Amino acid sequence: MTRPSAASSPYLPLALPPCRLRAGRAPLPCRLRAGRARPPSERNTVMKLRALAVVALLATAGCQAPEPEPVRISCGSGPVTGQGSSAQTNAVNAWIKAYQIACPEATVEYASTGSGAGVRAFLTGTGDFAGTDTPLSTADQAKADARCGTGPAVHLPLVAGPIALAYNVAGVDSLRLRPDTIARILSGRITVWNDPAVAADNQGVALPATAIRVVHRSDDSGTTANVLAYLAVAAPSVWTHGTGSAWPLRGGDGRRGSHRVVAAIAGTDGAIGYVESSYARVNDLPGVRVGTSDGRWADPTDHAAGLTIAAATVSGAGGDLRLAIDHTVTGGAYPIVSVTYEVVCRGSVSGVARSFLGYAASEAGQEAAANAGFAPLPPALREQVVASVAELG
Repeated sequence: MTRPSAASSPYLPLALPPCRLRAGRAPLPCRLRAGRARPPSERNTVMKLRALAVVALLATAGCQAPEPEPVRISCGSGPVTGQGSSAQTNAVNAWIKAYQIACPEATVEYASTGSGAGVRAFLTGTGDFAGTDTPLSTADQAKADARCGTGPAVHLPLVAGPIALAYNVAGVDSLRLRPDTIARILSGRITVWNDPAVAADNQGVALPATAIRVVHRSDDSGTTANVLAYLAVAAPSVWTHGTGSAWPLRGGDGRRGSHRVVAAIAGTDGAIGYVESSYARVNDLPGVRVGTSDGRWADPTDHAAGLTIAAATVSGAGGDLRLAIDHTVTGGAYPIVSVTYEVVCRGSVSGVARSFLGYAASEAGQEAAANAGFAPLPPALREQVVASVAELG
């Protein structure tokens, strides 16, 4: 441990309060607040305490915490490109930053175009992988398999988290909504925030008569597909507008991409919309607490979303890890979740793409995703992804 010099240390030596000087005379004794001089024993005690404080401060200044271990990555070299889901953008950017620091001979690029556009580009031969918030349809799976040629296209779930029903209602910091109420709001059947149905879910909360403004995605979106899938299961008697990646209703405020949706919500009093939860957190937007069938109110937290994801089952085979999500899970689980898959070609993935995806699936990669605001994959699922990446060839 190196002891810092007085010139370099951010801490100055402590001293007793200065004594008041009198011109041409001896200095007056230092005084206590009561107006009397400190007894010698008290002065000695104070000096000892202050000396100990100086030693502690200097020790803190001279001893620094050990540097964290650098991330160990089995690097590749060359380019990697992908496109698709905007919900996972923050996680992918965190992976790219860490990977390229560790692997300077690799170049990784990701275009946040939305799930639908990303899949369409992949089907025409663009990119090493496509990010999508929903598994490929039967028709798109056949096209992807044909595009890959050397093997089937497989789904690797790498990003997970809650989809928040983010809102901006002046004076309302906490909001609870049951599934039927959510369906009525998003379908336009409830138009003001002090509607009796909303009030019934929020007893004791002063709700304004502000008009409700629904903000939704205008482009094909996996986030939209996940929200509609939840509504179809949780509020089947109210939500009669089907499922899919395109918003099915006219009206509302349609925006392209998660970043534009969250910006519209943040800038509009009375707005509510759906975005991957990290976008809401970054913009300081609260998320609705969602009612579940066991009478609880689930918060859009990573932990609560992780309970739902952990209860999912793998519906694919042969390393294809598409998941079946159960939106009726209870016990504190948050039911509106997003799992983003990287769709890749088994048998023709480059070494550098396999290296990058392997890092994303590693404990370090999932920790980076968690730091970016996402829920880390449950350990058992993460191990399956690691094994599937290793077998891509």
